[in-house]
Amino acid sequence: MTTTHAFWLAGREATGEAAFDVTNSYDGRLVGKVSVPTEAQVEEAVAAAHAVVDEFAATPAHVRAAALDHVSKRLAERTEEIAQLISAENGKPIKWARGEVGRAVSVFRFAAEEARRFNGGEAQRLDTEAGGVGRLALTRRIPKGVVLGIAPFNFPLNLSAHKVAPAIAVGAPIILKPAPSTPISSLVLGEILAETDLPTGSWSILTVPNDRMPALVQDERLPVISFTGSDTVGYAIQESVPHKHCTLELGGNAAAVVLPDWSSEADLDWAATRIATFSNYQGGQSCISVQRVIVDSSVHDRLLPKIVAAVEAQVTGDPADDATDVGPLVDEAAAKRVESWVDEAVAAGATLLAGGKREGATYAPTVLTDLPAGVTLARAEVFGPVLTIAKVDGEAEAFAAVNDSDFGLQAGVFTHDLQAAFRAHRALEVGGVIIGDVPSYRADQMPYGGAKRSGVGREGVKYAMDDYTYERVLVLTGLAL
Repeated sequence: MTTTHAFWLAGREATGEAAFDVTNSYDGRLVGKVSVPTEAQVEEAVAAAHAVVDEFAATPAHVRAAALDHVSKRLAERTEEIAQLISAENGKPIKWARGEVGRAVSVFRFAAEEARRFNGGEAQRLDTEAGGVGRLALTRRIPKGVVLGIAPFNFPLNLSAHKVAPAIAVGAPIILKPAPSTPISSLVLGEILAETDLPTGSWSILTVPNDRMPALVQDERLPVISFTGSDTVGYAIQESVPHKHCTLELGGNAAAVVLPDWSSEADLDWAATRIATFSNYQGGQSCISVQRVIVDSSVHDRLLPKIVAAVEAQVTGDPADDATDVGPLVDEAAAKRVESWVDEAVAAGATLLAGGKREGATYAPTVLTDLPAGVTLARAEVFGPVLTIAKVDGEAEAFAAVNDSDFGLQAGVFTHDLQAAFRAHRALEVGGVIIGDVPSYRADQMPYGGAKRSGVGREGVKYAMDDYTYERVLVLTGLAL
């Protein structure tokens, strides 16, 4: 008999009247059943979070930090169990799933550290003008209110952690909505949160279906929305509640640039290996996976066969196997969409150098060149194990090619030239520029977010804490400064 997983309502386990299945996209097996909250239960969770806003904000920093430390420790202790769950519900190869748990461990540890030192402001003398004599301004950061965190399927634990941990760190209640296809690892996070002494009502994890999200988005008791997902959904949320604070971590079609000075055999081998790995990790289902490779003509002909060979060496198969590099996409529909985009590109004149085949929900690691400008793959985020390679002449043309996109999340630039690195940082219309590596590098404590249609706001624990709070100034009068 398959266990039905409860959701978490104001810090306690609860079940609703209905449930849905979570299946493994590789072999179709049932991973688990998950209970769905009723409308009354959702209302109870929102009301509880709203009621505890002031209490949670006033919770001593050591209490919040201790809870975050506990979550970090317990995630580490349960790494293998949780990694197996992520791999089963997501289709992510087990080695990448273990890495995701490790990152979530760090996120909660970082949040504990930030909670202990977070004060958000400074003392400022106001007697720089005559009218300010004897006055001192003190600034503190105050939680904006309850956070509605909407997490995606591709990093079901770590991107939930990036919403929950900063909220706890600042004392903001949070309602987390995991993706319907990958909710179980988030529910395990709830098990660990329930072991802490956080105030009742300060957190809930509600497995509501997507079609019930508009009511939560519109609820005035949830003034902060942190969403990770597609640009279409993200901007629809923002447009529907323009008076709310929305942090949107959206899509990308990340580019890796290889400049002329990256030219030794060791350089090219490193670039090829990194590009092949990070165009295909998570099945390409990462907003900063390598989708576009822009190579200077001086090194193109030497690098191209290295990339193709490295891509063909990626091991595709059962995500439960330690040897597997590339597992299935989240479902067969996603794989069919990727297949249709590649087929469209080839029919329009693109050259297929590797891959291009689908089996169920699995799509083979794929390399294309000569991509026509008008095809879908040239403009949209493929979110699959597909990369395209283009030859350019010179740095200016390379940077222009990166910017020829509606998205701007991160870019990688392979160069040894420090001046070129700074020119890239100035010129590229992205949220992050990674020098000497692919755009897929993310440290969980650094600011992470994009430009253009890649979203607004920043994650990275300290930066999300800033997003969840606002500055409130206190002016003291009649002081002998």
